[in-house]
Order: sequence, then structure tokens, then C-alpha cells
Amino acid sequence: MIRKARSVRARLTLWHLSVLATIILGFALGVYFFLQASLLRQIDNHLTRDFATVERVVTQGPQELDSLTRHGNVLFFRVEIERQPAIETESWRKLGLTTLPSTGKEGAVWISAADGKPYRIKAAAVPFRDGMRRIIVAHDGDTFQQSMHSLMVILLLAIPAALVLAVAGAYLLAGRILAPLATMAATARKISADRLSERLPVENPGDEFGQLATAFNETFLRLEDSFDRLHRFTADASHELRTPLTAIRSVGEVGLQEGSNAAACREVIGSMLEETDHLTKLVDSLLILSRADARTVPLHRERTDLTVLATEVYDCLQVLAEEKGQIVSLVAPSPVVASIDRTTVRQALINLLDNAIKFTPQGGFIQVSVERSGAEEAVIAVSDDGPGIPAEHREKIFERFYRVDKGRSREIGGAGLGLSIAQWAVHANDGRLKLEKREGKGSTFRIHLPLSRTI
Repeated sequence: MIRKARSVRARLTLWHLSVLATIILGFALGVYFFLQASLLRQIDNHLTRDFATVERVVTQGPQELDSLTRHGNVLFFRVEIERQPAIETESWRKLGLTTLPSTGKEGAVWISAADGKPYRIKAAAVPFRDGMRRIIVAHDGDTFQQSMHSLMVILLLAIPAALVLAVAGAYLLAGRILAPLATMAATARKISADRLSERLPVENPGDEFGQLATAFNETFLRLEDSFDRLHRFTADASHELRTPLTAIRSVGEVGLQEGSNAAACREVIGSMLEETDHLTKLVDSLLILSRADARTVPLHRERTDLTVLATEVYDCLQVLAEEKGQIVSLVAPSPVVASIDRTTVRQALINLLDNAIKFTPQGGFIQVSVERSGAEEAVIAVSDDGPGIPAEHREKIFERFYRVDKGRSREIGGAGLGLSIAQWAVHANDGRLKLEKREGKGSTFRIHLPLSRTI
């Protein structure tokens, strides 16, 4: 019973019962008092007409009054005349009404006759030329009392019956309405990490349950995508880590086989250190992405001149370009200030410029530019005249471990994480990283950042 009381179905039934009981009770009381007032109004109107008839006859003389008592259409009336016997109808005498209340001309009250039956009376003193007359008229109220009693009995029997039927109907209706929810709950219990491809049934996408199921299905879709990316990330990371580890092991085995020649040992150690450096960079990149996914990378926003930042990156990587005979130019005509985390944006710009240097052939041209875009944005662009990125790869280049030319990228030290880290860094600073569509040779990456608002 407690379990049912806590269920939504039971609560809906109780709420329905409470609201319906209030409506039915209010309706019943309204009907009862409306009918009572209507019947009383009819009786009082009848009394008023009888009173007016008796009052008019009294003014015409004793003969007319006597005729009214014997043959008139007013059954119950009494006229009390000063210093004279009262005149009343035979029906009045049978009632046995001896003690009458004093009422005003417009008032009417209930009294009980000798046999216990209720009567509605109207009494008033009316002045005439020869003195005061007290006129009293009455109307049988037995029909009124029986009507009200019958209505009360009907309401007392009908209201509980209606509420019982309402409870049964509400309970069945609530069960029917909540049936899709039970189906969704049963399906959701079956969904696990291995069965994220399953979805909740959507009977009617337009109703509330359909919208709830759709929202859950969208959540499951995001979870499935996250799990897939996590599995791919783990597999790719394992593969990338295996390559330098295998290389280190192979170089070490070759060194052991060649003996203890000092020159050979130095060469082996150099090769191992080179692979270790590659492995360290890979682990550092994985650590950055792991912290980015967990949102534990601290960001310290400050007003930063992007021109100065781009100059620092340019000076840092200029040596690598000179080794390949490349020309790197910096175009930054004026200060452009943005409120950013300097470290993460610097890392993103380093990754973009480093990629441009790696994939641009010897003697190529690379340009870094900083400019304003309207009144709200700053843009840092890195352009090169290298081989460019084919159209079929442009949508995937920001995925982790993705390479356009996997063999060549590994030879030059790329792990396919630089653009992923750059994209995260830009997004973390409320910016956007876009690859500009260009026909022919070359690639252009643009970092869009919000300008700093001066206070």
C-alpha cells in the first residue's frame, strides 16, 4: 500500500479525486441552494399575491371579506380587526395556529402547525380609515420540504457513487497514460555500456512522453559517441605508444648484438633518446587531452596583445623554418587585445605554425597574420603554400590521431594530436578554429577570438 501511495499513478489518482470532489461538492451545494432559493421565491411571490388580494378585499367591506373566506382562492388567511372577532378561513382554523409571530410587510417566516407540518406565513398590520387591520396569509410548505429532502438524499447518494467511479476511472486512465513510461523504464534497464545502440520507444514524438524519450535517446546517442571516441582514442593511443617503445627495444637489441664499441653505443643511445623524446611528447599531448576532457586545466584569462603573442611564437619557431629554407612572415599592423588564457592560445598557435612548417616543402612560404574582424572579433591566421588538405579529409583533421598521410606524418614526428589540442585550446577561450576552404595549393587555419572589452 505504501509503495502504491508513492507511485505517480496513485498520486495522479488522488489529485484527480481531490479536484473532482471539490468540483462535485461545489456543484451540489450550488444546485441545492439555487433550488432552495428558487422555490422560496415562488412561495414568497404566492404569499405576496395572496396578501395583496386579502388587503384589497378588506377595503371593500365585510361582505366581500366573508365571501373570500368561503369561496375565495386564498386557502389560508386571517384578518384581525380591533375590538372585533377575527375573520379567518376554515382551512386556517384546521391548522390550529394560535400564536403567530409579528413580521413586517415584506417579511415571511416558517412556522409549524398543530400536526407538525411546515407553513410559510406573511403577516403585517395595515392602517384603514376605521382602524388597524392585521392581515396574515400562509402557504403550505410541505411540498417545499419534501423537494429539498429528496434533493438532499439524491445528492448524498450520488456524490459518493460518482467519486467511487471517478477514482476507478482515474486509476485506469492514469495507468493507460503512464504505460509508455513503464515501457521506457523497462527498456532503459536493459541499456548498458555494451548496448548503447538501443533506443527508447517513441510512440508519439509530439507529446510529453515522446519528447522525454527523444531527449533520452539523444543522450544515449551522445554517450554512444563518447564511448566510441574513447575506445578509438584508447586503441590509437596504444598503437602510437607501441611504435616508439618497439623502436627503443629494437635499437637496444641491435646495440647489444654489435658489442661495446663506443661510437656504436653513442649512436644507439642517440636513437633511443630520439624515440624517448617522441614518446615524451606523445604522453604530454595525451595528458593535455585527458585534462581537457576532464575540464581540469586551469585557465587564467588576462588582457593579451595577440600581436605580441604571435611575435613570440614566430621567434620561437623561426629556426625550424630556416632549417628547411622556408620564409615565414608576420603581418600584424597594430595591437589587437583579447581577454584569453595566454598559455593555451600560445600552444594552439605553436601547433598550427609547427604543422605548417612540417608539411610545407623546402623553400615554401608561410604567413602568420593578426587582424580585427569587425568590432567583436580578432583573427589569427596561419597560411602556407604546401600541398594543402584534400576535401575528403577536411571534416576529420581535428579528430585525434587522424592523419592525412599516416606514413609521412609518422616519419616527421606527428602523432595526429596537434590540431585536436589546438581546437580544444581555442574553444576553451570561447573562440573558433576553422580551416579555410582554398582551391589549389596551401592551407589556411583561422583562430577567431572575442576582443577584450575596454572598461
